[in-house]
Amino acid sequence: MAEEAILGYLATSEEIPDSGQFASQHGFQHNDVVNVIKSLHGFRYIDAQDIKRESWVLTDEGKKYAADGSPEVQLFLAVPQEGSISKDELQKKLEPSVFKIGCSQAGKNKWVDMGKQVSRKVQHVEDKVKDLLIRIQKGEALGKDDINSLKARKLIVAQTWKGYSVKKGPNYAPTRKKVATDLTRENLQRGDWKELEFKEYNFNAKGPPAEAGHLHPLLKVKQQLKNIFLQLGFEEMPTNNFVESSFWNFDALFQPQQHPARDSHDTFFLEVPSTTRELPEDYVKLVKRVHESGGYGSRGYMYDWKREEANKNLLRTHTTAVSTRMLYALAKQPFAPKRYFSIDRVFRNESVDRTHLAEFHQIEGLVCDKGLTLGDLIGVLNDFFSRLGMSKLRFKPAYNPYTEPSMEIFSYHEGLKKWVEIGNSGMFRPEMLLPMGFPEDVRVIAWGLSLERPTMILYGVDNIRDLFGHKVDLSLMKRNPICRLGID
Repeated sequence: MAEEAILGYLATSEEIPDSGQFASQHGFQHNDVVNVIKSLHGFRYIDAQDIKRESWVLTDEGKKYAADGSPEVQLFLAVPQEGSISKDELQKKLEPSVFKIGCSQAGKNKWVDMGKQVSRKVQHVEDKVKDLLIRIQKGEALGKDDINSLKARKLIVAQTWKGYSVKKGPNYAPTRKKVATDLTRENLQRGDWKELEFKEYNFNAKGPPAEAGHLHPLLKVKQQLKNIFLQLGFEEMPTNNFVESSFWNFDALFQPQQHPARDSHDTFFLEVPSTTRELPEDYVKLVKRVHESGGYGSRGYMYDWKREEANKNLLRTHTTAVSTRMLYALAKQPFAPKRYFSIDRVFRNESVDRTHLAEFHQIEGLVCDKGLTLGDLIGVLNDFFSRLGMSKLRFKPAYNPYTEPSMEIFSYHEGLKKWVEIGNSGMFRPEMLLPMGFPEDVRVIAWGLSLERPTMILYGVDNIRDLFGHKVDLSLMKRNPICRLGID
C-alpha cells in the first residue's frame, strides 16, 4: 500500500518533501514508509535525501512536573499562608525528592524562609517550570535560556527525528516490475522463461555470519600459558579436585594450624561431608611430629597438633594442595627430576570488589631436582616471564610458611610506568619435603600467579567482575580476538 502511494504520488508530483507529513496524510506508519523508501531507493526507482529535525521531549521527571507542578511550587503551596510549619512536618507532606529539590529551588527564588520553621516570603507564585513543560508537550518553541534551564534540571532531552525527501529516480516507473529470483520447472514447461527478467546476482553480498561458539578471554590466556609450560618441558598436574582436606591444603605444607589463613574468615569449609574419609597414616604421623617438635634441623612450631583440624574438608585455597599430593606420590617412586604445572580454580572467602573475587584461577609451576638453588629459581622465572613479554623483573624477600627463601616477583609495567607485583615464589622447606621421603639433596623451586590479573591487563579490563562471574557481558567473548602473548 505505501509503495503504491509513493510511486503514484510521484507520477503527478515532482517531490515528496517530507516523508513524515506524507505518512500522516495517507494514514501510514512512518516506519513503514521509511522501509519502502529504502527499498525503492536501492533499485533506483526513487532518489531519497535524509531529513533530520531535532526537538525537545520531556523526561519522566519532566512529565511528572507537567502534571503535578514543579517541586518548588508544590513545596510553596504546602507552607501555610499565615504562620509557619516545621521542616519535619513539611517533609511529611511531600515526597522525599520533591522536598529536597523544592527546598533548594524555593529558597533560591526567595519564595520561602528556610529555617527551623518554614514560612512564606511572598503570597503568590507562578509555576513557570510547569508552563514551559506544557508548552514543550504542545510542540511550541521556547527561548534559548528557558531550554537551557530545563535541560540543566534534566527535565527535557533532545530527540532527533529522521525522515526523507523523495524524488523520481532514473529507473522510476508507476509500479515496480517484479523480477524473478528462481528459474522453475513451470517456467520451462510454459515457455514464459523467455520473457522473465531475473534479479541480478550480487557477488559482493556477504553471507549470514556463521553461528559458532566463542572462547572466553580467560580460556585464551590459559591456553597460551599452557603452551609456554609445555614448551619448557613441564607436565600438567590433575586439578579436578576442588574439595580438599585441610591436611593436604595446609598441614602437609608445614602451615601451622593456628595460621590466620586457616580461619573461617579466609577459607570455605564444607558442612557435608565435613571431614575427609582417609589420609596416609604413616605420613600423617611424620607431619604431626614435624609440626609439634620439628626434625630435619627444625624446631617445628611447638604446639599440640590436632588431627580433627587436619581432617576438615574445604574448598582448596590454592593449587599448591595439588602440588603437595603430586610431590608425595613422586617421593614414593625411585627419584627422577620432574617439572609440573597447573592452571585451575581456587576459592577464598574474600570481600568481592573490582580486584577481588571469592573464586579465581591460580597458575603454578614447580621444578623438582637435586641440588637446585635460588639462582635456578631466578633463572627459571626470567625464562618463564620473558615468554609472557615481561623481561624486566625484580625480586623482593617475602615470607611463606612452606617456602624458604621466598620471593615476591615484580615486573615493570610500561603502560603504568611503575613496578607491579605479578607473583610469588620460593623453595619448598625441608620440613615439607623430607617427611614425604625425598633424599636430603632434593630441592623443589616453585612460583605462582593469578590468571585474572594478566588477562585484565591484556584485554584492558579494569573490573574483575566484568571478566569472570555472573555479571559478565557475553558479548565480551565475541568482541575480543585471540590473545597473543610476547612469546620469543
